[in-house]
Amino acid sequence: MCLGIPAQVIESGEHFARCSSRDGERRVDLSLVGMQPPGTWLLTFLDAAREIIPAERAAAVNAALDALAAAQSGATDFSAFFADLDHEPQLPDFLRTQQS
Repeated sequence: MCLGIPAQVIESGEHFARCSSRDGERRVDLSLVGMQPPGTWLLTFLDAAREIIPAERAAAVNAALDALAAAQSGATDFSAFFADLDHEPQLPDFLRTQQS
């Protein structure tokens, strides 16, 4: 299994960037996203950027990775990691119209 890790660009060259992630600084391949300015968030897989993401998504992915680490340590309460899910699920509009 390959997990996407959010990384924030510190400085960027044409093909690689120095980025900060949950595991410290990394050299990230920019071949698929092109050169990015400092501060940009990237979703990386095996130290290669696959997608440019907003800061909110980076925070959500990091929270999910924190929850995974907590589960591996034996935790059973994950409410602190998924605050955006603290509400009753709602059907999307296109499915609500199909309910009888």
